[in-house]
Amino acid sequence: MARILVTGGAGFIGSHLCERLLAEGNDVICVDNFLTGSPDNIAPLLANPRFTFIQQDVTNFIYVKGPLDAILHFASPASPIDYLELPIQTLKVGSLGTHKALGLAKEKGARFLLASTSETYGDPLVHPQTEDYWGNVNPIGPRGVYDEAKRFAEALTMAYHRTHGVETRIVRVFNTFGPRMRREDGRVVPNFIAQALRNEDLTVYGDGGQTRSFCYVTDLVEGILRLLRSDYALPVNIGNPREMTVLEFAKLIIALTGSRSGIAYKPLPEDDPKVRQPDITRARALLGAWEPVVAVEEGLRWTIDFFRGTSS
Repeated sequence: MARILVTGGAGFIGSHLCERLLAEGNDVICVDNFLTGSPDNIAPLLANPRFTFIQQDVTNFIYVKGPLDAILHFASPASPIDYLELPIQTLKVGSLGTHKALGLAKEKGARFLLASTSETYGDPLVHPQTEDYWGNVNPIGPRGVYDEAKRFAEALTMAYHRTHGVETRIVRVFNTFGPRMRREDGRVVPNFIAQALRNEDLTVYGDGGQTRSFCYVTDLVEGILRLLRSDYALPVNIGNPREMTVLEFAKLIIALTGSRSGIAYKPLPEDDPKVRQPDITRARALLGAWEPVVAVEEGLRWTIDFFRGTSS
């Protein structure tokens, strides 16, 4: 049993982490300001005596009484709609928020895990993406606020590791999906499912030939916790290496929902990555032969069921 703090714990991935950590018998402290997270995501956890919620912006000083064994830093807008509408908040949580969380880890002697992202690779010129690739990011483009916030957070995390001896871990999260995604958060999975359930044409940008690799959230959480408990400080890709075009993915969701939807094509947004596929060789080697075990189709059925049960 451990005492673990999760920033952004009321978000999509953060709430799944809190739930898993509680199921393992840990004490969990969730910190969130509900900028993009939701009280609904953690409502079932509030009755658990080992769960504590603190409503706070992590860019301010974080006070936690008592010991901490680990801090998982997941606070950040993570969808294009969010970080394009909240560019300064996104940069602040990546810089100031990471600084505050690392300072708390240093004070408590806690292990620190940073939620980074495949977006650190930008619109990649190397495919699939390996952890030693430095990326192709436009720092002044509209997506740069998220990409550079995470790149800075990685640099700050490594600085605390090298300078202060903080035990740090960095996970580069690739496209993840599952229940508790917000219906209108702008990412491709909720967009497509919501449109399909309304029998609306699915919005595909460009010709749909750009690729993505989708990982179900429970597989991601398993990889994150294995990384947390490993002794490896450099970044590790966690994602599903199965690559699909966006158009293939749209047609799959239409089929799984039984929708009457067609496809509506729109211009490709600025700096939108043309390809995205994780090389998970490092994760396989370091994390007990970790592999995604949930098939994309199976995970999509569960996610569609979740969206059918929420209001449109």
